Amino acid sequence: MSDQFEELLRLNTATFHALGDTARQDILLLLEKHKQLNVTEIAEHSPLSRPAVSHHLKILREAGIVSTIKQGTKRYYYVSIESNIDLLKKLINEIEACIK
Repeated sequence: MSDQFEELLRLNTATFHALGDTARQDILLLLEKHKQLNVTEIAEHSPLSRPAVSHHLKILREAGIVSTIKQGTKRYYYVSIESNIDLLKKLINEIEACIK
C-alpha cells in the first residue's frame, strides 16, 4: 500500500474509534432523529447515565462527528460528520486504486 493509504488510514483512526462503540452509535441515531439534543435529553432517551453520555459525546466531538451550539446555558449536540465522510471516501478510493 502507498504512503497516501497510510496517511488516510491514520486520519480516519478517530472516526473508526468513535463509530466502533454501540453506545456512541445509539447517540448518533438519537441525534439524527431529533436533529439536536443536550446531554440531559440524550440521557433521558438512553440507558446511559448523564456522565456516560458526556463521555461518549466528548469522543464523538473530538472525532469531529458531532458539534455543539450553545443556547442560553445549555449546549446542544448535532451530527456534523461531513468532513469525516470525505476522509472515508478518500480512504476507500485509495484502497480501490491499490487493489486494481
